[in-house]
Amino acid sequence: MTGSTLAPQVHQDRGALGRAAAAAVAEAMRERLAGQARLRMVFAAAPSQREMLTALAGQPGLDWSRVTAFHMDEYLGLAPDAPQRFGRWLRDALFDRVPLGRIRLIEPGPDPERTARDYAAELAAEPVDLVCLGIGENGHLAFNDPPVADFADPLDVKVVELDQPCRRQQVADGCFAALDQVPRRAITLTVPRLLAADRLFCVVPGARKREAVRQALLGPIGPHCPASALREHPDCLLFLDRDSAAGLPAGLPAGGRP
Repeated sequence: MTGSTLAPQVHQDRGALGRAAAAAVAEAMRERLAGQARLRMVFAAAPSQREMLTALAGQPGLDWSRVTAFHMDEYLGLAPDAPQRFGRWLRDALFDRVPLGRIRLIEPGPDPERTARDYAAELAAEPVDLVCLGIGENGHLAFNDPPVADFADPLDVKVVELDQPCRRQQVADGCFAALDQVPRRAITLTVPRLLAADRLFCVVPGARKREAVRQALLGPIGPHCPASALREHPDCLLFLDRDSAAGLPAGLPAGGRP
């Protein structure tokens, strides 16, 4: 594939970014639900997504009963009731705040490899319409860190080892108190699985994401920066705030600079 233009929208702050992204996601949901019976969506679980998900829960005119919600990754080795579990985080941020038709969480269980295969089969049963995602400080998409990201991955969902920068980010985000508390393995949707969705909405606030954003937009396309794969997708909207966009050149084409 040849790279497509990924023009960012740069907003004043996290709140404005979240509201703009939520409005765009809601508009896409309404358009899809006007022409089809059901909608299938994948959501990222991360503090960077909080403002967008909060605003999305308050968007009017959405028939959530026709939406099936998936999420894109989950830690291995945490207790089912651990507050850091991504499924639990998404329930708090969105899933329990709207009347979703179906929620399909990744439950690792005793056999994570089988869980990955079963989740992949469910994702593949019908097209995925929309994905709401972010970019990690190391450029990861979901838990596709640079050492394990594969742009031609034959799998849709897999078990991965988390690299040190990814694990350190979980501490910096306030999800864990210390690095040794962060799990070393996780289940994740792969890069090809994420890019197989019809539309992507990428929400990336904060100064700590500046270099990852710059590499995703301007660097070579490759697994060294998994987020650079977004330039291969024909319909991806990128939402930044002034902090995450600060490393970009002033002349970069933009989708909006409020």
